[in-house]
Amino acid sequence: MGRINCFIPFANAAQVQATIEGLKANELVNKIYLLANADAEGTVEGCEVININNLTSTATMKAIAEKADADFAMVYTKYVSLKFAPFAIERFVKLAEDSQAGMLYADHYNVTEKGADKAPVIDYQYGSLRDDFDFGSVLFFCSCCLKKAAGNLKSEYEFAGLYDLRLKLSQFAEICHINEFLYSDVELDTRKSGEKIFDYVDPRNRGRQIEMEAACTEHLKEIGGYLAPVKEDGTPNFKHIEFNQGEFEVEATVMIPVRNRIRTIREAIDSVLMQKTNFKFNLMVVDNWSTDGTREAIAAYTDERLIHIIADYHDMGIGGYWNLAAHHEKAGKFIVQLDSDDLYKDENTLQTMVDAFYEQNVAMVVGTYQMVNAKLEEIPPGVIDHKEWTPENGRNNALRINGLGAPRAFYTPVLRDVKIPNTSYGEDYALGLNISRVYQIGRVYFPVYLCRRWDDNSDASLDIDKMNRNNLYKDRIRTWELQARVAMNKK
Repeated sequence: MGRINCFIPFANAAQVQATIEGLKANELVNKIYLLANADAEGTVEGCEVININNLTSTATMKAIAEKADADFAMVYTKYVSLKFAPFAIERFVKLAEDSQAGMLYADHYNVTEKGADKAPVIDYQYGSLRDDFDFGSVLFFCSCCLKKAAGNLKSEYEFAGLYDLRLKLSQFAEICHINEFLYSDVELDTRKSGEKIFDYVDPRNRGRQIEMEAACTEHLKEIGGYLAPVKEDGTPNFKHIEFNQGEFEVEATVMIPVRNRIRTIREAIDSVLMQKTNFKFNLMVVDNWSTDGTREAIAAYTDERLIHIIADYHDMGIGGYWNLAAHHEKAGKFIVQLDSDDLYKDENTLQTMVDAFYEQNVAMVVGTYQMVNAKLEEIPPGVIDHKEWTPENGRNNALRINGLGAPRAFYTPVLRDVKIPNTSYGEDYALGLNISRVYQIGRVYFPVYLCRRWDDNSDASLDIDKMNRNNLYKDRIRTWELQARVAMNKK
């Protein structure tokens, strides 16, 4: 007797033929359902059609749950052929029984024109709240857990239904990663990593992002991790700042961490030294083992505002160099970020960022940046304003998204107190989450920064293992932060 109901996206018979033949050959498969939208053509003998509006909508999740009357439900999420390894379906069932997990997912192979590449995925964590978490294309559910999660869905989403479902399921059941390569499918997105990372802030995806934020916020409220913008008495639920801690020689410091950026470091420095302000500022360039002429280029400047910090520590990442700058005796009251291959948009950037601290009474300010190429010509998706960071819900939604924007600026006494993780990836994200737990984060919603995308960017073309390490660490950051917020709310 079959123990699995399978749910397959359906466009036409040719598209699903190979997938269905493989499933029908396995005696564990009970029924095969075709998820067909209005554009689907035809039917397949022996398969039942479920009419849907969107593959990831709430209505689709409820329709799947209603039909899931076998022990397990396998949901496939791609409109391309799926092929299981020998006995892989049996392995899914075996581990589902052994682990008693609510949902399982596995490593797999992605087939491209060049062949088949390994596509390992990462472990799901308490803080794995990204809506783009990569489970692969095969989701294997305990049907009872699937039905329970679907029964807990409160909102109707066009895009966020699947995301909402797995958040609901994670509240009462384990989501289990099988560290084995159990199937292969066709890779549809062959872009480089540096081209994918800005999808979530593309204005064309705004409607989708609003739904994802709503689903995540509801989840945080249900697990006790939501931070309200106001207290029960109606007062702001943020710590007020007087901006009178410590004594500083200058009002602001711009900090540039750099290693081997001879092609861009002069432009970055010049964009700082040209700033027009009504206060004193300086520039700290923290040089980390540069050997390509960067160090000599920095040393050639005679402007007394430039402080060249040579700090050749083998055991320090970018976060560690930020900590050195923040605790330097010449650090200003505010520290503003600039990456070594980026530039300030014009001579008013620094004044704008510092003014925002006083105007909004915040411990951190995040600006808006414009995507440009090596020639400083605008490239898609253009202006990245992170409008999803609202005063009301920004710090909650920050647990879902993968970045906070640029440039980032900090009130130095708070930065010195919190400190930055000594890593070279995710350090600024961890800091922003930590600060936002207590303080309001301010925003500048017009472009003040040019973010240059080119082949030498550190994230321009990461291999799958590096991407997984980065994503695993960011999920760990979210887990720690979410645990801290739940504990704080309990108090």
